Amino acid sequence: MMAQPSHSHATPHSLLLGHQTRIQWLWTGGFALLGLGLLAFALTRPPPPPPLPQLVEVKNRGELRVATVNSPVTFYNLQERDTGLEYDLAGRLAQDLDVSLKMITVDSFSQLLEAVDSGRADLAAANITVTPGRQARARFSEPYTETVQYVVYKAGNRKPRSLADLAGRSMVVVADSSYAETLAGLGDSLADLDWRQSPEDIESLFDAVSEGEEDLTIADSTVLEIQQRFFPTLRRGFALTEPQPIAWAFPVDRDSSLLDAANATLRELRDSGELADIKDRYHAHIAYYDRSNSHYFLRHIRSRLPALRAYFVTAGEQNELDWRLLAAIGYAESLWDPEAVSPTGVRGVMMLTSATARMVGVTEREDPAQSIGGGARYLKRVLKKIPRRIPEPDRIWLALAAYNIGFSHLEDARILTQRAGQDPDRWDDVVQHLPKLNQPQWYRTTRHGYSRGREAASYVRNIQSYYDILNWALATSNDQPAQEMAP
Repeated sequence: MMAQPSHSHATPHSLLLGHQTRIQWLWTGGFALLGLGLLAFALTRPPPPPPLPQLVEVKNRGELRVATVNSPVTFYNLQERDTGLEYDLAGRLAQDLDVSLKMITVDSFSQLLEAVDSGRADLAAANITVTPGRQARARFSEPYTETVQYVVYKAGNRKPRSLADLAGRSMVVVADSSYAETLAGLGDSLADLDWRQSPEDIESLFDAVSEGEEDLTIADSTVLEIQQRFFPTLRRGFALTEPQPIAWAFPVDRDSSLLDAANATLRELRDSGELADIKDRYHAHIAYYDRSNSHYFLRHIRSRLPALRAYFVTAGEQNELDWRLLAAIGYAESLWDPEAVSPTGVRGVMMLTSATARMVGVTEREDPAQSIGGGARYLKRVLKKIPRRIPEPDRIWLALAAYNIGFSHLEDARILTQRAGQDPDRWDDVVQHLPKLNQPQWYRTTRHGYSRGREAASYVRNIQSYYDILNWALATSNDQPAQEMAP
């Protein structure tokens, strides 16, 4: 039998396996080569460029972003106009950098440094106390003021005079604040004090102490001085700290270009005296205000103002004046008493003289609608005499002094101000010289002689505080004023 010839042809299955092996090699080998190529590219690629200096970044953006909180001490909106100490200072920096200013408000102090850390804000400006804990998280500018932390209690309760007096009492402080850091640093010294942190703001804590819900809190001296007008039962106990610097906070991981520019601006403000001027604009009148008046004023906002408010609103609209300013004037004049009469014969809510009443068309001074309308028309007449070159709010404060003692005596005070080398268009300068109109060695050198200049200075300062308190009372009661026109 003849043998069959052998064949070396592979089976279909073995052909498939061989094909898959070649594909697998190409697949894995290709990726290996691709990986090596990417690695080589990564090793030879130049590193990314470093971030721009922060100052260049701000200028390229054309906007300086400043984190802050809403408060009478820092930044707030009044009559559709942004204002506040921090707003003015930050505005000067933006002006020096030739960029616009954007204030970014956050809900609490704990969020300020977060806004800076994240890059949402370029810096934080909110009456920030420089503490060791905060210095670990931010870089700070040169200080532009300082403060002392005080224990705050309610009048009528035992005054805390030392740490020992805190034993057995409750205390609440703003969470993540410099106050909390101070207490934490005292350690075992506060073993008998029941204290806690609250996410609420300082005004809420002041309210809790004022209402007797908490025994104590802590506040900066500046904050307490301003807020005591709104919470007149609060009192200052002993100082917890030595004076501490207040400064702006900058990101810790950025270069110092913007920080250096800010320091240059702050030094210029300090050396020129402008920093002191800005502080006086917001704080000077507070030192002269009798805080005992706040008790009655806050009570009268609830009991007397509602019956007169419509008249103030109408008079404000008709004369392009802020109705709340008119209300503050009315309270300074008569405590909002339509039947008020002085020994000299002035009467009514706005305490008009008979001559002034005739001038502004008031026939019945005890009629609140006529009195308030007449007072508004008279203030507008006086305001027109004040040079328009004078900016607000100086112009309105000068007009109020003239409303009280007459335009001619105000001019005498402005002349005395100019003689002293100060600015006669600036209220904070003129108010220093108004009391000279009471003193013979000064008023004898003026054209119109003696006047109650000291009283006029006190009159305007009281109106400034009544105006602040009224705005605060309306804002905290969610009362939307019917008229928002600036003075």
